[in-house]
Amino acid sequence: MSEDQSHQFERGTDGPKVIVVGVDGSDSSLRAAAYAGGLARRQRALLAVVYIQPVMAAGAALGAPVAETTDEIAEGLIADIREATERVKDIFAIRWEFHTFRGDPYSGLVTAADDLKADAVVVGASEQAGHRIVGSVAVRLVKAGRWPVTVVP
Repeated sequence: MSEDQSHQFERGTDGPKVIVVGVDGSDSSLRAAAYAGGLARRQRALLAVVYIQPVMAAGAALGAPVAETTDEIAEGLIADIREATERVKDIFAIRWEFHTFRGDPYSGLVTAADDLKADAVVVGASEQAGHRIVGSVAVRLVKAGRWPVTVVP
């Protein structure tokens, strides 16, 4: 190897190729999506926006149409994301996909990250006080140790 070859490196090829971001409509999840979008743009990675639809909610026991409600939330999130990408399309080109998975937030994000072959996971910090004791989805993802996890406040 010559002296010149030993100092060469590839620029922009070592970062993540697929970034998964969990969204649920909360302010912190939308900040996480914006942060992940910036990462995806800079790394030229695919941004996989993931919404986890709850399997069973308290309303289901009372006969409330839970599936329809979570489908409406997913459709609203898709509309919001499309609107945001449309606003910046002439400035930034971001490749993104929207996915829904069913389950509890932690298991759903694990399944999503595995299925989508994520290189990194981005989530918003929990806004629920009880998570300081029990452990938030973000903390559980970090403890799983399977992907780099970024928690956005």
